[in-house]
Amino acid sequence: MSLNRSEKQAVIEEVTGLAAQAQTLVMAEYRGITVADMTKLRSEARSKGVNLSVLKNSLARRAVAGSAFDIVADQMTGPLIYGFSVDAVAAAKVVADFAKTNDKLVIRGGAFGGKALDVNGVKQLANIPSKEVLLAQLCGLLMSPISRTAVVLGALAAKRGEGAAEPAAEAAAA
Repeated sequence: MSLNRSEKQAVIEEVTGLAAQAQTLVMAEYRGITVADMTKLRSEARSKGVNLSVLKNSLARRAVAGSAFDIVADQMTGPLIYGFSVDAVAAAKVVADFAKTNDKLVIRGGAFGGKALDVNGVKQLANIPSKEVLLAQLCGLLMSPISRTAVVLGALAAKRGEGAAEPAAEAAAA
């Protein structure tokens, strides 16, 4: 089905908006994937805040022109699915996790932070913990010294309390 000029312009504007907000773009070849598997992938992507789109490559190249993802425009060939995400690792994680269980989805590359990523770069990005996990780890690291200090101060206070109670008990006995 061919799109008319206004429909093409609408697609370009929509993808340009996605690219403007996104931190990461992941491209994967989807040749041979069943409709059921593609539906499962899209559902997983939606739940993680990733926008997956199957686009004509010429429209995708026009949409990313002038954006941080323009550096991968030359790689936009063949049947590709494009994953845009605001979260730096979400798109890479969704596509890489799905590719582990479905060998028909082949990661082709992507872009993050104005830099092109090859297949290994996308996989490395996917292995980075999510923002929530990193924040939890940071909180744990920040709380560790505070917790230790509180335990030591509590032990000192308990020791002083025992030491002060003993002389008072001796004075009462005398």
